[in-house]
Amino acid sequence: MSYYDIDSILTDAQKLPCTFELEVPGLGILEGNAGEDIKAGTRIDLPLWLGEMLSIGARLGTSRLVTLDMPEALSERVMNALKADPRTLDLRALAPHFYNLSERILELFEEEEMVDVLGDAFKKRAAEIADHAHNSRGAVGGYDCPLDVWVEDEVTNIYGSIVFRAAHDRAKDMRIWSGEAKRKQ
Repeated sequence: MSYYDIDSILTDAQKLPCTFELEVPGLGILEGNAGEDIKAGTRIDLPLWLGEMLSIGARLGTSRLVTLDMPEALSERVMNALKADPRTLDLRALAPHFYNLSERILELFEEEEMVDVLGDAFKKRAAEIADHAHNSRGAVGGYDCPLDVWVEDEVTNIYGSIVFRAAHDRAKDMRIWSGEAKRKQ
């Protein structure tokens, strides 16, 4: 991750639900109540970077100011849908930088099952992108929608665009090679 990486900056700005563990005087502006106190147990959506910094006390052994909660984009409902068929979800609608957010959340939470689910989902979605890269008229898997409709959230994501470009280039190289091989026979 680079300091100037725009995807990292936008991921850090993603809102994350946080629960305040202590009463904080005068910080009610975060709730929209200027001059008020934030009571213990108050749940507020904060940018990822701020929530992470405010929860750092737990790592240092002191009492923490906030507890980070799992974002809706990585909730149990979403994980179950990814387990069932990862190709059916619009990940960009859940979080504009879904994979970057997932990576950051997995740095903060120890969720072994989530690692497996997200890895499997990425592999299946990458396979679909590769399928579209090889066959632009429709995926071999039976989907007849064009690439820009079905995998738009993947291709605009840096990971999806890398997978698409690599698969497209390999298919092109294969067609060139097979054409040359046929001519030599």
